[in-house]
Amino acid sequence: MAFIPHTAADVAAMLAAIGVARIEDLFAEIPPELRVKSLAGVPEALNEMEIGRLMSARARADGIALSFLGAGAYEHHIPAAVWAITTRGEFYSAYTPYQAEASQGTLQLIYEFQSMIAGLTGMEVANASMYDGASATAEAALMAVRANRKSRSARILVPQTLHPHYRQVAVTTASNQGLKFEELPYGTHDGITAADALARYEGQDVTALVIQQPNFFGRLEEVDALTDWAHARGILVIAVVNPTSLALLKPPGEWGARGADIAVGEGQPLGVPLSSGGPYFGFMTTRMEYVRQMPGRIVGRTVDSTGREGFTLTLQAREQHIRRARATSNICTNQGLLMTAATVYLSLLGPQGLMRTAAAAHARTRELVTALTRVAGVRAAFAAPCFHEAVLQLDRPVAPVLEALAVRGILGGLDLAGYYPELGHALLVCATETKTSADIERYRSVLTEAMQSVRAA
Repeated sequence: MAFIPHTAADVAAMLAAIGVARIEDLFAEIPPELRVKSLAGVPEALNEMEIGRLMSARARADGIALSFLGAGAYEHHIPAAVWAITTRGEFYSAYTPYQAEASQGTLQLIYEFQSMIAGLTGMEVANASMYDGASATAEAALMAVRANRKSRSARILVPQTLHPHYRQVAVTTASNQGLKFEELPYGTHDGITAADALARYEGQDVTALVIQQPNFFGRLEEVDALTDWAHARGILVIAVVNPTSLALLKPPGEWGARGADIAVGEGQPLGVPLSSGGPYFGFMTTRMEYVRQMPGRIVGRTVDSTGREGFTLTLQAREQHIRRARATSNICTNQGLLMTAATVYLSLLGPQGLMRTAAAAHARTRELVTALTRVAGVRAAFAAPCFHEAVLQLDRPVAPVLEALAVRGILGGLDLAGYYPELGHALLVCATETKTSADIERYRSVLTEAMQSVRAA
């Protein structure tokens, strides 16, 4: 709680009402020998003003770098109302809503979240959220094996343009359950999945194809052609999408002639702060025909015996609720608090607000690429369209350049050397609506200095 309003008189009245003399009496059941008498090294208590000054000094010591990092976690403006509402006691301390009669508010909020995510992705049904985007991708692969009953191979085609961490999590999560992940190469000239990479799978038994849009490089894949190719061969399509981008891009439910079969993604851009890497939350949507293969929970809207509208847990396919062998997942979870923030965020922005946010992020990234490629030794790796990330190629190693930028207060992006060495000295940069023209000009100026301080390759 941010502020405790109780006076000494309030505390005395509450203690009298419950029949004890002191707050310490509430802990009388703890044996005296187990109680700590004092804490060595704890400084004298500070008042509220002094605590504020101390915390401000500590925050200044940490510093606030100007960040152009992306790669799956994005800095967006979060309206103050989002977490003011999310951290209210009704949401902040709410547990899983097993008892519908006592959990109507939480259940309705989850239902609204599901409706928004289903609408955003153009799919028919969404669950109550997943652990994060990476684990949601792994769960989607497992779900595809259950749903595609015509396939017996459990082979999942995974483009190299899918986020490297997502690929690693999928293999770690599902490979020991018999799934086989096969990587599809991309074109180093355009940064998207190579069309001829699919030719060798003609006539073979393949269970599912994963498509990330935008892909890890920020590039836009040929989703219609890839989706239709897969469906023509009895292969399910798993879409991995950035929810903010869906305000501008075609939703996965409309890819190709039939749309994707499963769509997942990372919900962090929807009102969740970066928080040093988490916690975040994932989302999952699908076609109604596959709903019973979907992991996690689904909240439904119904009416009670008197005809009043109500909400309830409609589908619970976890191991807590059914026999372990029949559970669709033993690891999925409902990231309820973060999902609450996303629901509030989407409600506040609305369709037009989310569209403006996405358009501003796209415009800032174009401005960023234009500015940085004016620096000697820097060029764009791919000339084709992107969303709010892009790959730059430097004429010298990226790591020391990033170190030089960090010293000057700039987090310059992600060095791709460890993930995609074939791209040479490649740097993934990102800009969202939080960046200004002045921020971008500062990056350009500091990058010019950093490039001059690092020896060319």
